Amino acid sequence: MTPAAFEHPPVAAILALGLTQIIGYGTLYYSFSILAPDMARGLDWSQEWIFGALSAALLIGGLVAPTMGKWIDRFGAGRVMTSGSAIAAAALAACALAPGKIAFVIALIAIETASNLVQYAAAFALLVQIQPQLAQRSITYLTLIGGFASTIFWPITTTLHAHLSWQNVYFIFAALNLLVCLPIHAWLAHSAGDTGTREKAGATRRVEPGLPAAARTPAFVLMVTGFALESFVNAALLVHMVPVMSALGLGAMAVMVGTLFGPSQVLSRFINMVLGGGLPQLTLAIISAMLLPTALVILLVTAPSVAGALVFAVIFGLGSGLSSIVQGVLPLALFGSDGYGQRQGKVISARLVVSSTAPFALAFLIGNVGISWSLTITAMLGTVAVAAFLAIRRLMRTSAPAEVALARGEP
Repeated sequence: MTPAAFEHPPVAAILALGLTQIIGYGTLYYSFSILAPDMARGLDWSQEWIFGALSAALLIGGLVAPTMGKWIDRFGAGRVMTSGSAIAAAALAACALAPGKIAFVIALIAIETASNLVQYAAAFALLVQIQPQLAQRSITYLTLIGGFASTIFWPITTTLHAHLSWQNVYFIFAALNLLVCLPIHAWLAHSAGDTGTREKAGATRRVEPGLPAAARTPAFVLMVTGFALESFVNAALLVHMVPVMSALGLGAMAVMVGTLFGPSQVLSRFINMVLGGGLPQLTLAIISAMLLPTALVILLVTAPSVAGALVFAVIFGLGSGLSSIVQGVLPLALFGSDGYGQRQGKVISARLVVSSTAPFALAFLIGNVGISWSLTITAMLGTVAVAAFLAIRRLMRTSAPAEVALARGEP
């Protein structure tokens, strides 16, 4: 038994972060697709250009992610998340008050930049900083809670928007970030304030890299490639899920089918928590990557069947749910806990730079080649992610014997 086996994860921190992740993803990400048509009408833009603005904002947010990672390692994730909540609230209010297109785009960029400061990457880093050896378990618990974000906020946003303008909805969401998330993050920052001191003193146990030194650079490139393509598929479908299923003939059932996505995310994380403890994180990465294109193929083959759409939503949710866990724990398992924040910043940057094109790209493809071809292309990109993770497995198998031979002084 390792000492970590007798320790308990930081339950209070996980529950508090779970609430802020639901609000963070719900207000800063999932609400956009519901409000976008009204935004387009108000700004006299086509929906393609609204999603193009979102893509540009995601791209710029991705470019600043490495700096965010350095801040997390230097100042602590709790402090970064506290500042991020304040920025998120201000950005949502600025977006609602934007007098024109330029101001709207600037505010949208601020929203996506704030997202990097308060969503999973920063929360995972906080859990690593609190208890490195229990971080994998803590991340699984956190994503179990955070998976309800879409299930909660798609209906909430739809209901609010039925009675309020998109601007007023954003004002409400700004208040949630300011009055709920900011105090929680400030409390967590205070509670974890001495983490850096403990770590320097050696009291906090490190997680050692699981890869031989020679394999780390190529494995990092492959991991980033797999994550980036998975994020592209996720971003494209999550932003457009309800509109895509409506266009496939599901009509009003599209929203109901879409709400299964969140519970499916939670189900995958619960299954992983109960049964996946013995599985290597790389195996989970391969499984999660395979589920995404499989779900798209099912949707294409069965449309406009409601039953087929239900199966799609469940499988896509399962894959997305596992992916959220893997993106937090695979870098820790492969490369260790030292420099985790900076490493995550680089991963997020690559992911967002690639996936930032997804909302606009899918909207453009749908408008020009139709739903079927658009989803086919997206599924093909998902299969490349599977190949990237399989390549890491092959790399581990071939480099480990070489590392042993080198250690023995053999040629």
